[in-house]
Amino acid sequence: MFATSTEAMYIHRMARMVRKQIYIEPAQDEQLKLRAKLFGVTEAELIRQGINKLLGSELSNEDRHRLWEAEKDWIRKNRMMDVPQTGRRWTREELYEERLEHLNR
Repeated sequence: MFATSTEAMYIHRMARMVRKQIYIEPAQDEQLKLRAKLFGVTEAELIRQGINKLLGSELSNEDRHRLWEAEKDWIRKNRMMDVPQTGRRWTREELYEERLEHLNR
């Protein structure tokens, strides 16, 4: 039995998908099922369309500012981290000098 062109397109498209598991409220589940049936599409397709709609919308200046402030906080916290030293006894400059000497022989 061969797949129809629609089935083949669906199978081809699904091969590129990433599986996600989400939790929604019972009322959301009910509405999702109703709308999927009404529009003749799968629940997953409605979820993908919703994600696309959200991702396609522009961020407000307030949202951009909030995101930038959160990023700056993350940078500040990471700059203050105590990173253990490796105990190496050479510097980068010494390593470069050694390589240049080796190449010039």
